[in-house]
Amino acid sequence: MSKIDEMIEIDGRKHILYTNMNRNYTSKGYEYLKNFEKEYMPIFKYEVEDVNIEKTICLEHGKNIVVVNYKITNKNHNTKITLAPLLNFRSYHYTSTNHNFNINQTYRNGKLEIILDNNISNTIYMKATNTEYIRHENNSYKNMFYIEEQNRGFVAEEDHAIPGVFEANIEPNEQKEISVICSLEENIDEIDAIEIIEKEIRRLKKLIKDSLLIDDKKGNEEKDNFKKLMLIASDNFIAYRPMFRSHTILAGYPWFLDWSRDTLIAFEGLLLIPKRFKIAREVLLTCVRDIKFGLVPNGYSDFDNKPLYNSADASLLLFEQVQKYIDYTNDYKFIEDNLYTKLKSIISNYSKGIDLDDNNIYLDIDGLIVSGQENTQNTWMDAKYDGKAVTPRNGKAVEINALWYNALMIISNLSAKMGEKEQSKEYKYLAEECRKSFNIRFYNEKKKCLYDVLGDDKIRPNQLFALSLSYPVIDPRSEQAKNIISVVEEKLLTPYGLKTLAKGEPNYIEIYEGDGYKRDTSYHQGITWVWLLGLYYNSLINMVLSEEDKQERDNLKLKVKELKKKTEETFKKEIEENACICGIAELYDSTKPYKAGGTINQAWSVAEVFRIIQ
Repeated sequence: MSKIDEMIEIDGRKHILYTNMNRNYTSKGYEYLKNFEKEYMPIFKYEVEDVNIEKTICLEHGKNIVVVNYKITNKNHNTKITLAPLLNFRSYHYTSTNHNFNINQTYRNGKLEIILDNNISNTIYMKATNTEYIRHENNSYKNMFYIEEQNRGFVAEEDHAIPGVFEANIEPNEQKEISVICSLEENIDEIDAIEIIEKEIRRLKKLIKDSLLIDDKKGNEEKDNFKKLMLIASDNFIAYRPMFRSHTILAGYPWFLDWSRDTLIAFEGLLLIPKRFKIAREVLLTCVRDIKFGLVPNGYSDFDNKPLYNSADASLLLFEQVQKYIDYTNDYKFIEDNLYTKLKSIISNYSKGIDLDDNNIYLDIDGLIVSGQENTQNTWMDAKYDGKAVTPRNGKAVEINALWYNALMIISNLSAKMGEKEQSKEYKYLAEECRKSFNIRFYNEKKKCLYDVLGDDKIRPNQLFALSLSYPVIDPRSEQAKNIISVVEEKLLTPYGLKTLAKGEPNYIEIYEGDGYKRDTSYHQGITWVWLLGLYYNSLINMVLSEEDKQERDNLKLKVKELKKKTEETFKKEIEENACICGIAELYDSTKPYKAGGTINQAWSVAEVFRIIQ
């Protein structure tokens, strides 16, 4: 169900509440919209003459069921409301253009059963309380226009099927409630719309309470409200994969499924801070479920669910989140029973080499990891256009080697904990070899920061991995660490995150716009990404924890405090007013007014902002 178009008729005068665009016409239902609120769920309030309509939209948690509930308060009028459901049957990557829908429908005892385009396996069930259903034959909405799709270079027009309409009369001085339920589950007769709404509010209140993050003291209402919004926003990404029988994390709305790299970067903010430890365990198990030759799948195909192994960093990011899980829970038994052997397998395979899907990962004689080929994009900067890598980072990439050192230190400690002392020493030796080579080879004396890839001196934010992990490969007390932070602050830091490339470097772009080619070639070439703030924050925290000089430590603490304050101010406004209500976008332009781009709501953006302010 794409949407419901509402029309209200008052004493014979017709008013449309919906707003649709065609190329040459926009319906103006928005003129009747008097208020919008989003705490637990979106609520729209319309006023037409002196008739009030309140519309609430609620998804039932964990099910393919949506409820749209209307409360209509009528004054002294003869009033009728008409609700037209617009249906479609397609992947979220495409639009149904110039499409003649085959609508097979049955309406019996208040239950509507619809099969679109003869696809019986995806039968839609609908019902609407307190209404009469009027069936239409071969009706559709033609050429709905999506201006953002046009801006992004995609097909911008779409057709929708309209099987019929639900109608209800509202008597003078009557208040009527109408619930439209749409479901992929056949037992729609048993579904109570109000119960679903009330149950969802109770669930979210419990989530907030169980997090133990809300302070009951008076005077904290504004800050606590922001935390509530962030907790609800974080909940939006947690999904259940039935075929895995476990939870996973969706990377972003509206077009990303679960990607292990994104999952592991978002892991602490979405799951550990809100104390959702059971789901955290399931997510870790989901990540390693299809591990192959030491590679954690970066994701699963949208089309056939096959695991995709196009990542050199996901497997290494797993170690950091295992460490975080232990820090929060001290649950070594879960790690020993479910992950320890697989973690050792990752180290073994990276050491001897992996060429699955042209990843070309191997441990070089100098103790550093090599990964990728010219057009194998297996770091997070993975944009390709027409088969060509936009930011080829093959070779010895800075974050891959920082993550490798961190992984070796974590597995060394785990091995010691598990009683494998000799194995622990071997891992420690490999870590030390990596650390020595890294410190000699990656520091760029001329630019006073780290090479992004050995042989590539472009200033990028990936160097912060060397300072931000549980085991920083660069000593946070060192002069090099201070220089790296200074360069990042001067060249990359914006109020919305870090630029992916410093201004003045070749091919720098600061505005994210245009068709697929323009967007892909700017994606990691200067555009600001929110999640990178987390690397900067962690780097400062590690410097605070390691600094011995009191004055320096106090200065760093002040910097951390200021970062937290600015982050909260920036994203409180963002989450309440801008690109996505109760969400944070994937990326932002790197110049004022810092317009949002990419996905409207991204897991690692929400997670890292929440982690910083919390």
